[in-house]
Amino acid sequence: MAWLQNDPSGNFHISFRFAGRKYKRSLKTKDETEAQTRLHRLEENIRLVESGRLELPDNADAPIFLLSDGKLESKRSATERVQLSGLFQRYFDGIPDDALEDTTVDGMKTHQTHLERHIGARFPIDSLTRETLQTYVQKRAKAPGIRGRKLSPATIRKELVTLRSVWNGALAESIVATPYPLKGVRFPKTDEKPHFQTMQEIAEQIERGNLDEAAALDLWDCLFLTREQVEELLDFVELTANHPFIYPMFVAAAHTGARRSELMRSRLVDFNTTHMVVREKKRVRGQRSTRRVPMSDRLTKAIKQWRTVHPGGLHTFCIPDIARSKKSRESLLPITRNEANDHFQRTLAGSKWEVIRGWHCLRHSFCSNCASQGVDQRIIDAWVGHTTEAMRKRYRHLFPTKEQEVIKSVFG
Repeated sequence: MAWLQNDPSGNFHISFRFAGRKYKRSLKTKDETEAQTRLHRLEENIRLVESGRLELPDNADAPIFLLSDGKLESKRSATERVQLSGLFQRYFDGIPDDALEDTTVDGMKTHQTHLERHIGARFPIDSLTRETLQTYVQKRAKAPGIRGRKLSPATIRKELVTLRSVWNGALAESIVATPYPLKGVRFPKTDEKPHFQTMQEIAEQIERGNLDEAAALDLWDCLFLTREQVEELLDFVELTANHPFIYPMFVAAAHTGARRSELMRSRLVDFNTTHMVVREKKRVRGQRSTRRVPMSDRLTKAIKQWRTVHPGGLHTFCIPDIARSKKSRESLLPITRNEANDHFQRTLAGSKWEVIRGWHCLRHSFCSNCASQGVDQRIIDAWVGHTTEAMRKRYRHLFPTKEQEVIKSVFG
């Protein structure tokens, strides 16, 4: 019902759930006895309200009322000026457990840092206008991004989408009175992502184009492996992997097109003799969605072998020892994002495969090889969860067509 937490300075914070919402407030004390006393009083006050023996006044600030034993009824007036930092705090405090992925919350908090730096942590949220957002876009567009370039417009847009989510939550609670003013905000133009290409195609472009390192890395991001190369890569990983989970994880990525995050959250029960159930990040009407992908013989065999040495627990891929950071971790937890990336790079380091940028290449390869074999677009979409035309366009050129024959018939 309620629990205590310490911040880095030693002050106690109290978190609790009431009327379907989660709240967190500072107790402004470092005394554990005092904090425990207030915790017990809060729990009793919640029980009194829920039993009807204590009445919560309309429009009263619930945390203040409950923490003051019902003596303070500070009302949140329509003219209360909530600041940007406070708006984010209300939003995060009100997120139900398991409503968002931890990585999603971490990303939103990173966006919050940038928003507060350029707009101001104490900026009164009811003063936010389209011009405020446009100024933010212009400032962020000058920030450095990856590979010596300016920050991607896609990143800036994601930051403002995070603010929109927080704003809409405030709108539902009447903290703000108007819709989010994003309409009309202009973003810098972006380049369309290149289509997926083979190792040979990329190497030839780099050689004849005198490309710098950044441009070359952009091309390697678009790499897909042919069917033969995929199997050769998996043979290499099977022989060289330092941990038994690495090979089956590579096979699962290469033979199902599952994302890294989907592999990380997968469970052993998701694999049977015919299909893998992929647990998606997205939700449909509040329910977690899944998709089913047929199991290849190689994947079936790899998972079967992995089960015989699996350290235990529900999750498919986990490490039963010490992480790279040298900090102990529970053996039954799934691997983290950083661990997945680290083991991917370590496994391929020093080989011809080290040009592969990450797990997403195996997803590219799955889509591209399915397309090259003439698999129906709707089936590919169902297997990999694609919903946008921009994503399909990156491998559509690989579908068997008669374009070359047609162009020769016109121009010879």
